[in-house]
Amino acid sequence: MTVNLHQPASLVLHPDRLLPTDPRVRDIARRLYDAVRDLPIISPHGHVNPRMLLDNVPFRDPAELFVTPDHYVTRLLHASGVPLEALGVGQGPLSETAARAAWRLLCEHWDLYRGTPVRYWLESELVEIFGVTVRPSAATADAIYDHLAERLSQDEYKPRALFDRFKISALATTDDPCDDLAVHGALVADPTWSGRVIPTFRPDRYLEASEAGWPTLVARLGQVSGEDTSNYAGWVKAMEARRQYFISHGATSADHAHTDCGTEPLQPSEAERIYHAAVAGTATLIEAVALRRHMLLEMARMSTEDGLTMTIHAGVRRDHHQPSAARFGPDTGHDIPLRGDFTDPLRPLLERYGTHPNLKLVLFTLDESTFSRELAPLAGFYPSVYVGQPWWFLDAPDAIRRWRSAITETVGFSRTSGFIDDTRAFCTIPVRHDMSRRLDSGYLATLVAEHRLDEDEALETAVDIVTRLPQEVFKL
Repeated sequence: MTVNLHQPASLVLHPDRLLPTDPRVRDIARRLYDAVRDLPIISPHGHVNPRMLLDNVPFRDPAELFVTPDHYVTRLLHASGVPLEALGVGQGPLSETAARAAWRLLCEHWDLYRGTPVRYWLESELVEIFGVTVRPSAATADAIYDHLAERLSQDEYKPRALFDRFKISALATTDDPCDDLAVHGALVADPTWSGRVIPTFRPDRYLEASEAGWPTLVARLGQVSGEDTSNYAGWVKAMEARRQYFISHGATSADHAHTDCGTEPLQPSEAERIYHAAVAGTATLIEAVALRRHMLLEMARMSTEDGLTMTIHAGVRRDHHQPSAARFGPDTGHDIPLRGDFTDPLRPLLERYGTHPNLKLVLFTLDESTFSRELAPLAGFYPSVYVGQPWWFLDAPDAIRRWRSAITETVGFSRTSGFIDDTRAFCTIPVRHDMSRRLDSGYLATLVAEHRLDEDEALETAVDIVTRLPQEVFKL
């Protein structure tokens, strides 16, 4: 075959992408995938701004939609020498000239994404949602930009129309404990809106007493909650009050992301002493970590009482490059995974609450070595524990396959969370969920082909993974 290097390459998605290559197994996988491909999306953990859906204004430009807010995209460009400021990171709304330049940079470096899930997601978005037919490149960048800009000007590409088109039945956002949740309330009150968007309680910053500005944060927490946070007991009551406020606005889960998941308890007098030192700004790092671990244990206690599903995304060094964090802010692509450790750090929590009927604890990791060594065995004994599906650096085809292989023989499918997309890039939601459905269909088809599972059981499981599991685990 002769390839014309002067003719733009077409962009076509193969209908069997990500399905097994063995023809017999692929036939089974097709049947399983056909049963789940069009089911509604449950998105129980993500970072989409709900105001986008309340205001329902058109997306400004392709860069805002595909490039600037998505650290999955920007980090690899940055690693290859593209400055973050050239991509619009941390700069607010871009001019048309700047947005087009950022888009060009993505297209000019399209080869960087070969073999990555980012490439897979972007291609799926461009083809399936926006009807792009040529591969991004330096030569096609402007034409694709114009095509996308024209689509974004149409009513059917406004956020609410896309929400309906994506068949999202529930979308959870991630929210600060002091947020008034006015946007969520306005969506519920809007007679023209019928979707379900719920908040998630995310108290990380309020537990990290060693961070700069923490005394100001807890003072603000006291003001918002009406509790006296000058003392430890008031801090705990303030957290309880804000959780109730979130529940009254539809929240079903609380999310916790720290460098580790230690839960060692403190004596009440010691917790009080360290808390006062932290408020005064004199607590040591060791003391601050001890207070956070104690409070994470308290958060589990609160979940047994108020019913919020507790998710732990542990093992990340946030803002690894401090100069970039200072210039561009958090979540700009330089959070780096750490080694995982769950068995002993979670033991105090699980000894107290691991068999409590009202606790659901979902554990996520970026350390693959913990899949079969720690997470699956924990979920295979404790009724409260579920293994979270691969997240962040691991929500990629081969990593998801490795995860299924590592945990299924210990916990099967029922002790898993269902897929989470964990995205700030709105249009990646359907393509990420579709990727997961294809991969699970392939895994189940292999079990059927090996006569380890009957096809009717595989079909039931495929549907459960998409519907029942996230509904039950996240109480949706």
